[in-house]
Amino acid sequence: MDTVQLFFEIGAILVVAAVLAYFARKLKQPPILAYILTGIVVGPSLLNLISSNELIGIFSEFGIAFLLFTVGLELSVREVKAVGKVATAIGLAQIIITASVGFMIMQLLGFGLMPSAYVAIALTFSSTIIIVKLLSEQKELHSLHGKVALGILIAQDIVAIFTLIFMAGLAGHLPIGELVGMALVKGILLFAGTYLFTKYALHHIFDGIAHWHELLYISSLAYCFVFAFVTYAMGLSLEIGALLAGISLATLKYNVDIVGKIRSLRDFFLVLFFAMLGMQLTFGSVPLWPVVILSLFVLIGNPLIVMVIMGIEGYSKRTSLLTGMTTAQISEFSLVLVTLGAAIGHITARAVSLVTVVGIITITGSAYMIGYNDRIYEKIGKWLNIFERKHLIEHKANLPKEMKNHAILFGYHRLGYDIAKKLQKMDIPEVIVDFDPDVISSLLKQKRQCIYGDMGDAELLERLNLKDAKIVISTVPSLPDNKALLHRLKEVKSKATKVITADQIDDALELYDAGADYVILPHFLGGEHASMLIEEFTLNPRRKATVKSKHLKELLEKKRLGHDRNVRRGFVRVA
Repeated sequence: MDTVQLFFEIGAILVVAAVLAYFARKLKQPPILAYILTGIVVGPSLLNLISSNELIGIFSEFGIAFLLFTVGLELSVREVKAVGKVATAIGLAQIIITASVGFMIMQLLGFGLMPSAYVAIALTFSSTIIIVKLLSEQKELHSLHGKVALGILIAQDIVAIFTLIFMAGLAGHLPIGELVGMALVKGILLFAGTYLFTKYALHHIFDGIAHWHELLYISSLAYCFVFAFVTYAMGLSLEIGALLAGISLATLKYNVDIVGKIRSLRDFFLVLFFAMLGMQLTFGSVPLWPVVILSLFVLIGNPLIVMVIMGIEGYSKRTSLLTGMTTAQISEFSLVLVTLGAAIGHITARAVSLVTVVGIITITGSAYMIGYNDRIYEKIGKWLNIFERKHLIEHKANLPKEMKNHAILFGYHRLGYDIAKKLQKMDIPEVIVDFDPDVISSLLKQKRQCIYGDMGDAELLERLNLKDAKIVISTVPSLPDNKALLHRLKEVKSKATKVITADQIDDALELYDAGADYVILPHFLGGEHASMLIEEFTLNPRRKATVKSKHLKELLEKKRLGHDRNVRRGFVRVA
């Protein structure tokens, strides 16, 4: 192998990928599309610049391994608990229904059993990378539909993990019953061994090296490779070992630091992986009608399936539609799954190309669907009543018959908790709006005035009597929802004091222009409060013990309420 030639070819891939990724960002598309298109451009379909396919293919396998490693690192048990049982149940139901319908479609299109199974499963997974990225950019990650979508994505990720392990265990030429039995045994042994090692040994090993950042980075990579070797020795794939290594390291308190160090290495190899997919894409072998039918099924069928399930669960048509649109594309897991399936001989390159083309179409389409989700709802919302029950879970409430001179608080978790306590001390009757069912259940037990729902829901706002409110407070840092709230307050000619929350200075300035009386910037607010305490401690040292005791009491109460849960914002991976 000519080293200079290899250097040139990798350089060509990176240059084309950088240019296409730039235009992808301008078109508001995820970089995954740019990387796949890079493979098409430099591969045999167009410029045919690459001859070191085998070696670049090996590099691309590193991309899969590091992708799964970071997926495991960022998937914690606490996050799974935080998204709620309902969202998880919706995700599991969607997977079962989508896979079943997808399998029937593939059978009707004349595909064999194994390609039908692989493609059907691939259609069930939506891209966590893309969805979290898009929702974060639109400031909708903290909305009700954002939280439910997050729960569905986590459920899909967990199922995808078990699917990859199971499929990897089916490699070989033994009878199917024996293969399934061996796969189950290997999976159980692997998970049991991982659990025991993580619980009794991992923390002791890494606690001793965590003080040296470079050593922590190298040791994490070493741990990934050791796990990969173990799973390979058991007859499973290297990638499964990398995934389990990540899940194991996710239990460490410094897993975020590890992710930050691994991410750039992963991104480099992932460019090569997706480029290799593009290079292997042979458009002549991809049947047109299956691509069209499967793409429409993912773009339209998946959202409809989610809307039906959420309607049955009692969600509004707006929340159901906005959540459903987040499932209108296939995932990076789908591409990894079919690639591994081809590697172990279960499916052909034709099935891989089919899923890849469907991925390109659905990722492109869904990015615009999510970007214009509110406009789409405005256009078609009146025809979606069939997906909405009469009694909604979202409007579960304890509201007084008459509301006047009251405070309306959007968001009770963390910041809202302290504000609600202050409102009670000021003897101002408050109505709390939150989309966490556990929070609302707790408030209802306390006989507090509250309502379950999303501040972006116009019907919910109608029930709150905004016109006669004394103060309206939003602790939700969603720019579109906050602007819509301020606009609605202007429409009803409310004289309420308007206190809104923002994440960024530019957002705060925009909210002031929209009519906010005060905009809370939590990051700066914390610094201001700390500076006031420092001044107080300097002038009156005796106050330290009192303030510390009060703060400890508040922290224990907030921990009991779950205020220390991490939001899954670190899941913006490839973007």
